[in-house]
Amino acid sequence: MKLFLALYMGSMTATTSPADLSEETIAAGMKAWGDWMTRHADVIVVTGGPLGKTMKASKDGVTSTRNAVTGYVVVKAETHEAATALFIDHPHFTIFPGDSVEVMECLPIPGQ
Repeated sequence: MKLFLALYMGSMTATTSPADLSEETIAAGMKAWGDWMTRHADVIVVTGGPLGKTMKASKDGVTSTRNAVTGYVVVKAETHEAATALFIDHPHFTIFPGDSVEVMECLPIPGQ
């Protein structure tokens, strides 16, 4: 099996944020998310979680920056397509105001 990093993506221009959700919607979303995690427990390698503010290190030093990544999880699957299919109808974008889930293969380090 291969490993895949899945990034929960928000929107840089979202008009709705998690802070705008009712307590009932948050509770339903968290239950649905927990149910998703339970259904896929056999393929979840790193449970991941939400992410906070972003900083960037470059040749110019350390600065604050923004991106649309809101969280992550690492899963295992036979193919890229199978890994991505795990997220069809995920609560991240069916209940919460998330935009999508982007999935990429974790490749081996060359020469190792």
